[in-house]
Amino acid sequence: MIFVKADNLKTGMRLAKPIYNKNGVMLYERNSKLTSQGIVSIQNFGLIGVYILEPAEPVPPMSEDDVEFERFQSMSIFSIKEVLDLVASQKEPEGLYPFANKVIKSYGNLHHKINFVQNLRSAEDYAYKHALNVAILCALMSKKMKMEFKAQLDVVVAGILHDIGSLLVPSALRKKTKEELTEEELTQINTYRYAGYQILNKDYDLDPSVKRIATIVCKNLYRIDDDETVNIKIDEVEILKVAAVYDDMTAMKYGEEPLSEITALRYLLDKENGFDQRVVQGLIDSINILTPGVCVELTNGDRGLVIAEGPVNVLEPFVLSFRDNQVLNLGDQYVDVRVKDIQKTMDNRHVVDTDLLASYKGETVHIGQKKEKKNF
Repeated sequence: MIFVKADNLKTGMRLAKPIYNKNGVMLYERNSKLTSQGIVSIQNFGLIGVYILEPAEPVPPMSEDDVEFERFQSMSIFSIKEVLDLVASQKEPEGLYPFANKVIKSYGNLHHKINFVQNLRSAEDYAYKHALNVAILCALMSKKMKMEFKAQLDVVVAGILHDIGSLLVPSALRKKTKEELTEEELTQINTYRYAGYQILNKDYDLDPSVKRIATIVCKNLYRIDDDETVNIKIDEVEILKVAAVYDDMTAMKYGEEPLSEITALRYLLDKENGFDQRVVQGLIDSINILTPGVCVELTNGDRGLVIAEGPVNVLEPFVLSFRDNQVLNLGDQYVDVRVKDIQKTMDNRHVVDTDLLASYKGETVHIGQKKEKKNF
């Protein structure tokens, strides 16, 4: 599966992921071959690109939950954009609570884990997709933590609104990666985020609990203010913090490599980083991470296939080593091998240095022919 920009799409390419309209109606199924009309439609949708299957690549399996999750994301992005644009312009977002209720209905009542599949984000749509996925994670975790409906609704609404300041950041700054931003520009971005939570606090119709959750998280994550309220432990605040950080770390930003789920989870599990471990466990209980079928890199340099989840620690599954077909129980105290990371590609071919190859001046040697030794 490869990402291809909308301008570089060609007829005959096969879609790796379905495309939906704003009503959730599937327009193009997976494995559909692109036509010239289809390419024009994709460009008219404003998509920066799509995922395409390589010529010999089979269609990856997707469960009904996976299909519904992608459909929900594709459909909801239009609704959440409308809500956030109204909030950013200090107008009444009538669709805010109906949308939050829809998120809870879909993901705040599940009794099983889901595959939390990230979608590609550009500078233009990052704030909307971040808010959507954070709201979904808040719904999932609040269910696992057995919160009452009012508290669940508050944290989902706060998840939708917490990063409203990002919409105020000028486009030129949004398009820069973290490495490209100067200290002055980072301070400038935080100024816009500060303005964002001021907007929330001026909204007299917004529930006070939602204001409190969103503003404390905003202050805490972006270090805007050294207010003593930052250190107050509230379950809804802790849920929103974990959701926001996990989504931001694993998001597929255009032009920027995402961190793996393992890297993000290790960061959240590190007690020195200050995250509530009960809430992190709620995240682990909500989404699939190292499930059977995931290929991993091990700390001893080998690679393997997860065949069973870790019964105690999600980072210590049972792994079938590709090197010797041995099953490793990474939770066994006598096994000193651990998961290094998720394997990013199954392609083990060596990359040829074309420049080095072009500089090679050797002569062709036919089978059976001896070549004279030369001193280089």
